[in-house]
Amino acid sequence: MTPRGWALLTLAGLVVALAVVAVVLVPWNRPPAPRADQLAALRDLPADQVAHARTFRGDLRPGRYLGLAVGLLAALALGLTPLGSRLIDLVGRPFGGHWVAQAVLGGLVVVLVVDLVTLPFAAWRHSVLLRYGLSTNGWGGWTVDLLKSYAVSAVIGAVALLGFYTVVRLAPRWWWAVGAVGAAGLVTLLSFVLPVLVEPVFNRFTPMEPGPLRTELTNMAARDGVPVKDVLVADASRRTKAVNAYVSGLGPTRRIVVYDTLLREATPAEVTSVVAHELGHAKDRDVNVGTLTGALGAAAAVIALYLLGSAGPLPRLAGVDSVADPRAFALLFVLVTLAGLVAGPVQAAVSRRVEARADAHALALTGDPATFEAMQRRLAGINLADPDPPRWEYLWSASHPSTVERMAAARAYARETGR
Repeated sequence: MTPRGWALLTLAGLVVALAVVAVVLVPWNRPPAPRADQLAALRDLPADQVAHARTFRGDLRPGRYLGLAVGLLAALALGLTPLGSRLIDLVGRPFGGHWVAQAVLGGLVVVLVVDLVTLPFAAWRHSVLLRYGLSTNGWGGWTVDLLKSYAVSAVIGAVALLGFYTVVRLAPRWWWAVGAVGAAGLVTLLSFVLPVLVEPVFNRFTPMEPGPLRTELTNMAARDGVPVKDVLVADASRRTKAVNAYVSGLGPTRRIVVYDTLLREATPAEVTSVVAHELGHAKDRDVNVGTLTGALGAAAAVIALYLLGSAGPLPRLAGVDSVADPRAFALLFVLVTLAGLVAGPVQAAVSRRVEARADAHALALTGDPATFEAMQRRLAGINLADPDPPRWEYLWSASHPSTVERMAAARAYARETGR
């Protein structure tokens, strides 16, 4: 069998594996609460709060979708015309056209160009956050955070690009196989390493002061079978008024992280409810499942790129012979971008079901639906979340159940348990 035949067979196996993982490990049996219950919850929210949140989201929407459209057009212009390959060739000329310069510097420049054309829309978003008082980070701090994110992305991107094109040169006929394994390994590594290494770049973490809340959180984690090493407070208030908490790390590095904004805005019982939700993710190994699906998806993507770009019209459009040429990175970039757009609604649907399971876990762990509902009200109010967003946007990108879905779920739990 030819390498292309093996690639087709392997891709089919990975798609089947992804389907099996999705069927077995994603909690599809948790449909949203009945619509009538959601509408009843919506009526109980203050009308002025709902109107304010919807105005805010409406002001964000043009920048978000225009930025998405402009970024896509830029990627298409670079990847489906010779423009991208010429840009990469130009970047590599000062280094004698060496393939490393083309692969690493050229690839990073392609990504940077797309980032720069969408930068005005990112600034638009930040201006809206400032105007509504949700962001506490001025333009100076926003710029510093932006540069930090560029630096982190550049380091990771440089390693990935160098590794990918090194494999292509060492195994020109079978690079797709080695690349698929490497992509899956990189996704797995980043999933567990990034939270520990990258989080401190953007936030300062301090241990939570000893007291009843810290004791309650650690005891609840132990009772839930998810022991944690520490309970940390993140200085989120230096850039936002939004509230949140999460559990990160594995084994000896697992810790509960609570935003300082959450401690200021919520009652101890509400903080406990939020953390109970996050413990649900750890209990059900949602990070592990997400990493597995991400690794399988990355491996499948590498093989699909090989099959699409090894011959045919796409390389010719990009002005290259195949995707194995470092000058073809812009073509790879646009294909990955398009795949992300197609997969986005599916990923959002999976995420909503996983989040709904974590909500159910929090309700069962705390046995306090009233506090859970109160916390959802508070989250929506502080984060300016539309409690019942437009259906098309919900299906397209919502990673969590809506506020009214979560309130209705709490009420259903209260009816079923008599609490």
